[in-house]
Amino acid sequence: MEVCLGLYVVLGPQLLVTPDFGTELDILPRSSIMGVRGLHGFVASSCPHVCTVVNFKELAERHRSQHPGGTPTIVVDAMCCLRYWYTPESWVCGGQWREYYSSLREFVRTFTAVGIKLIFFFDGMVEQSKRGEWVKRRLKNNREIAKIFHYIKSRREQPGRNMFFTPSGLAIFTRFALKALGQETLCSLQEADYEVASYGFQNNCLGILGEDTDYLIYDTCPYFSISELSLDSLDTVMLCREKLCQSLGLHLADLPLLACLLGNDVIPEGMFESFRYKCLTSYASVRESCDRKGNVILAVADHISKVLRLHQGEKKLEEMLPLGPNKALFYKGVASYLLPGQKSPWFIQKPEDVVTLDKQVLSMSSDPESKQEFPMCMDSESKQKLPVGTDPEFNLEAPMCTNTEVKQEDPVNVGPEAKHQVTVVLDPEILKVARAQHVQAESYLVYSVMSSGEVECSNSLEDATDQALPSQAFVYRPVRQRVYSLLLGGGGGGSSTGPAVKEWFVYSGNPLRQPDLVRPLQMNIPGGTPSLRQLWLSQEPGIQAQRLDTLLACFDLSSSREELQAVERPFQALCCLLVYLFVQVDTLCLEDLHAFIAQALCLQGKPTMELADLQLDHIDPRAVQLATLLVRGLTTLVLVNGACGSPWEMADFMPWHLFDGKLFHQKYLQSEKGYTAEVLVEQNSVHSLQTSLCRCQGDSVGVVVMCSFKASSLVGLLATTLALPISHLEPVQTVKGYTFCSMKAAYRRRSHVTRFHTLKSVVCKACGKESRPIVSRRHWRPHHAG
Repeated sequence: MEVCLGLYVVLGPQLLVTPDFGTELDILPRSSIMGVRGLHGFVASSCPHVCTVVNFKELAERHRSQHPGGTPTIVVDAMCCLRYWYTPESWVCGGQWREYYSSLREFVRTFTAVGIKLIFFFDGMVEQSKRGEWVKRRLKNNREIAKIFHYIKSRREQPGRNMFFTPSGLAIFTRFALKALGQETLCSLQEADYEVASYGFQNNCLGILGEDTDYLIYDTCPYFSISELSLDSLDTVMLCREKLCQSLGLHLADLPLLACLLGNDVIPEGMFESFRYKCLTSYASVRESCDRKGNVILAVADHISKVLRLHQGEKKLEEMLPLGPNKALFYKGVASYLLPGQKSPWFIQKPEDVVTLDKQVLSMSSDPESKQEFPMCMDSESKQKLPVGTDPEFNLEAPMCTNTEVKQEDPVNVGPEAKHQVTVVLDPEILKVARAQHVQAESYLVYSVMSSGEVECSNSLEDATDQALPSQAFVYRPVRQRVYSLLLGGGGGGSSTGPAVKEWFVYSGNPLRQPDLVRPLQMNIPGGTPSLRQLWLSQEPGIQAQRLDTLLACFDLSSSREELQAVERPFQALCCLLVYLFVQVDTLCLEDLHAFIAQALCLQGKPTMELADLQLDHIDPRAVQLATLLVRGLTTLVLVNGACGSPWEMADFMPWHLFDGKLFHQKYLQSEKGYTAEVLVEQNSVHSLQTSLCRCQGDSVGVVVMCSFKASSLVGLLATTLALPISHLEPVQTVKGYTFCSMKAAYRRRSHVTRFHTLKSVVCKACGKESRPIVSRRHWRPHHAG
């Protein structure tokens, strides 16, 4: 029972443990689980034997004994794991990024320690057939966010974990965090579920780690639950599709049909509601122990096994099922579960409608929170892509791809008709580079703009009732428009004649019935806008300066190049972002600027535990939205930097280097009270240590501290106290009872206050060039009150 209790404490009330811990678990349903409607709850309540507790260490040892020389590999559906990875207590203030990075590092370290390799997949495309579901979830999120802000305003505190909403940009920055931790991280070019299942199937993986019932439908490697994972023991739950089939009287090949009849992310749940009702009324074995949804699943499975199977291979599905005008979509839904080399016994000939639908849904797009259409692969003779099931005999066998890394269509090589529909940029070499960067999770939105002209951005923690602060979707739109001009080769003039980009951005008042058509905006760069070939492929001297010029032009900050270049890393990118923000949003005041700068300075060198222990007086809804604006600005920097050929290191605008939600909130509250710069930057705080500066060897300055503090803790304390990046502190030494740390000469006698005023001056001067004075809130005119 000790292990059972440990799991319950880690995972909370989502888990009920049966007395026999060694065999099965009863899992409570979660409404947020993606995939087949009602299947997770059914498994939990009616088929608990489908769920078996397993131990990854033991599974890895067994795998190595069965496959000598092989490395046990787990394919991780990263999008399913985000909310379980985000363990920091605070989530509403913009994200505790240092803590989050530490939790990811611990996750990776735990699996590495037992010899398990992890492959992380992120969603890179939203398929058009899932747009409706994507919109439905975004609108639901809007309602949840409204409740969060109502709670904050009424109670001045963060809501409980039951109202948890992932911090903005979590999926995007998690990619870069995992790459920084040395992990293989991939971004999908089609349906992420499909790529995960395909990789596991083709590479004999140990299993899939995620939280999506579609993995019970795919005939692939074993499926493990991330929500039931205990890192301490490496125990989790395996959901066995073979046992599910036994309970339902079905074969593995029947599961895709069952999934579509029940409804999933492709087939709307209401499409076959009347059919399911008829199955239920004629079902003779209704279980009292099951709820209505459970009995519906049993009834549909019974109909498949006892009625439909009688005519399998003889009649078309449309002759046995009420498909009506939804025939093509239904066929496509079933076929989307077929992995490379697999066949479906339910298809006997090619429905013509599938061809039509294929042509309609070739368009792809890029939200990191949602998922393309069906598997496509290269036909070796025609050199054109053929959708699943388009071979002459139409047995709906998924084509076997010989390249296990890329199993989706290649817009560079598709036929003319398809290329017109999926590709906006026609330069094959440039598109190939963009695609490679996308797949390797090294860019954000760039390939989506170039391949389909369609992009997405999900919900942000924004207060729909606050009219004083605009949505991040509008604040950063001019930047995106200039990026579109760069990527799509727009014409001259004030507004580009290039193709409009479809934006599915969530903001207050947007019903998301259709995308916003956003035209590219021409940039003003001395000497003209460089080509993508120059920016991405050139190795010529001076190209890095040209890349930086282009980046600044995207933010319309070319006139501030000199001031920004004088700023040290990593604050150069932050200052660029702050200048842009304050020019765009006239309701930002001097106190806001103080808070942004102070938190970035104080963050340098702060130990993670100190950030975790930070307590706030209360939560301010405006500060919550300001944090969202800044973090979304960092994601915009990722987009711009990638489009411009990476003039800056990506690490310079990763939030764990520049932003901490609680720390910013603390500085915001202090700044609102009129605290001085010395207090804001903690200049007089020495953590109760008696410190003194002393001369030491050469050009260094040393700090002598009583050695009761651990050396590792001392580095962080000194970096914070003396305004030094950790990278500029030499290794700590202990000599005769004293702990000694030296710093490089360039940082002698520099204080947080000095750097605070330097960064503030840079931002204010740059804003002044744009006729945007930054004044204190006390000097605002009435209209600033919003």
